[in-house]
Amino acid sequence: MTATNAPSKDGTALDTLAVNTIRFLAVDAVQKANSGHPGLPLGAAPMAYALWTRFLKHNPHNPHWANRDRFVLSAGHGSMLLYALLHLTGYELSLDEIKNFRQYGSETPGHPEYGDTPGVETTTGPLGQGIGNAVGMAWAETFLAATFNRPDHKIIDHYTYVIVGDGDLMEGVASEAASLAGHLKLGKLIVFYDDNKVMLSNDTAAAFSENVMLRFEAYGWQTLHVANGNDLKAISDAIKQAQAEPNRPTLIDVRTVIGYGSPNKQGTSKAHGEPLGAEEVKLTKQALGWQVEEPFFIPGEALEHFREAIDNGAKWEADWQATYDAWKKAYPDLATQYELALAGKLPDGWDADLPALLQPAGSKAAATRDSNGVALNAIAKHIPTMIGGDADLSGSTKTLITGLPLYSSANHTARNLQFGVREHAMGAITNGLVLHGGIIKPYTATFMTFSDYMRPPMRLAALMNIAPIFIFTHDSIGVGEDGPTHQPIEQLAALRAIPNMTVLRPADHNETVAAWKVAMQQTRPTVLVFTRQKLPVFAPDGVMDGVARGAYIKAEADGGKPAAIIISTGSEVSLAMAAREELAKQGIQVRVVSMPSFELFRHQDQSYRDQVLPPAIQARVAIEAAVPFGWHEWVGANGKIVGLERFGASAPYEVVYEKLGITTAAAVDAVKQLLGK
Repeated sequence: MTATNAPSKDGTALDTLAVNTIRFLAVDAVQKANSGHPGLPLGAAPMAYALWTRFLKHNPHNPHWANRDRFVLSAGHGSMLLYALLHLTGYELSLDEIKNFRQYGSETPGHPEYGDTPGVETTTGPLGQGIGNAVGMAWAETFLAATFNRPDHKIIDHYTYVIVGDGDLMEGVASEAASLAGHLKLGKLIVFYDDNKVMLSNDTAAAFSENVMLRFEAYGWQTLHVANGNDLKAISDAIKQAQAEPNRPTLIDVRTVIGYGSPNKQGTSKAHGEPLGAEEVKLTKQALGWQVEEPFFIPGEALEHFREAIDNGAKWEADWQATYDAWKKAYPDLATQYELALAGKLPDGWDADLPALLQPAGSKAAATRDSNGVALNAIAKHIPTMIGGDADLSGSTKTLITGLPLYSSANHTARNLQFGVREHAMGAITNGLVLHGGIIKPYTATFMTFSDYMRPPMRLAALMNIAPIFIFTHDSIGVGEDGPTHQPIEQLAALRAIPNMTVLRPADHNETVAAWKVAMQQTRPTVLVFTRQKLPVFAPDGVMDGVARGAYIKAEADGGKPAAIIISTGSEVSLAMAAREELAKQGIQVRVVSMPSFELFRHQDQSYRDQVLPPAIQARVAIEAAVPFGWHEWVGANGKIVGLERFGASAPYEVVYEKLGITTAAAVDAVKQLLGK
């Protein structure tokens, strides 16, 4: 049984056969699943084929080869395009998994998921995130190349390729990321724009009429145009031209037809997000000269052609390994540093300076944002590939690595990143820094209220189980005079609601130091939340272990027999401590529990949790300058929560706390009410 394809004007018969093999693997998988997006694979298969068989340097038998080119399908709804390429070129993705597309537990989920499928570089689907990740990958390549390459040995030298659709380029995050990529002159970033003029529900003309090419030119990109998405020579020539431009990222606008070949659906939104239907699949195969109705048919000639990627990849990696071995021999200390970074391992002594940062009780009060800067710098000086930055707020977030310059197109080794006021892109780009490998604990920083702008990439970091650090300062109504627009109320609860995310809100300088140690050892994303206002410093006893466990006894009741427990986080721990003293004067003995992390405490064994929060003590009060949502898990159905059910106000922070009822007196009253006193 064979499939025949007449040669097109743009390629050989084998090229056409191979392109159609991609198309119909995708179409058949979508049809079998009765779910998915056949339109993009039908239209974009030629550009993907040209890239994967003529330019992309990768090794299917080692998807983690350090110097591979990265490929990101930002238009993740077209996932079967990627799965078809991975199977055909020899990755460990079987035809059975292709047939199991979109089914529970398969390696071919509806949108590409990092960690589920060999060769998938990042989780995409939420539009715009993939191009943001890709900017991070390209940025990582430039930093690592400048840091580790030497004139006689180039061990880091690869491209990052992306396919985006109209929807990606409508999303604001794509604009933010593209603007920054142009500013940084990331010349090894090459983006294919699948320009098919169709959205899910209508033609793009209904909502999108801008000149995309001019927009990207204004960002500082090279822009190229391919008038016919089936023209393999024009696509290949454009890729060569993109590779020849070292100082500008490139956008290749490829004019395609969504659902290409489908007699009744091509060029319309009907081809976007639903199976073609059995009869239309048959007609499409006939229209493209595919003379086999049997689903999932792979012509032997085409498969042999695709599988050349295995030998090519092995040779590319072997050649690179020889270069690497020579570099390692010439620069053994540099190689040790790089290998640790690539493995994501912290070097010995990374935390050596942290114990000296702990301060005795009664030390000078400090905002935890300031303590954050101290701890960050104590760690960063031991980790050469720890980089990070902020959304134009480093003077407020205290997150600059002291004494080092800002990264720029002229200084690729600098470790302080400036994202500008682009919070959404900052999150997506930082995920890309992690995904590339070799960057240790990249971090972001902005004000807590703007975590809303970053939520999509933070959620994806948690879904991918990668471990960037997200720093948020100005964490509550303690922001004061800036008022309710800048005073986060619901954000803590919202971040705690993300599965697989660790949120830490330390109570003072010492807990901040401990929180940083915890964050550096997390294998999932971490949120660090810090104050603008100064806080008293409590005794460091038990802090390192207590913060690592998520909650601990901050102050025990006199005599060790508490009648009630006050639980708190962050700046409100000082209010809880003051309430304990006031209650003791009234003959009521109270334990104070500092709970910097719900998530870490939740993962402790039951015996420890019962030790900190004994089940027999039901009189429990929580105090936190945020919405009460989530606190009943710890105070129980009968406990009380001193929190906020409204937005903040503009005034000195002491006044705001008093007026809004987040006070020592409120905690005292809540305890007494529970005890009937």
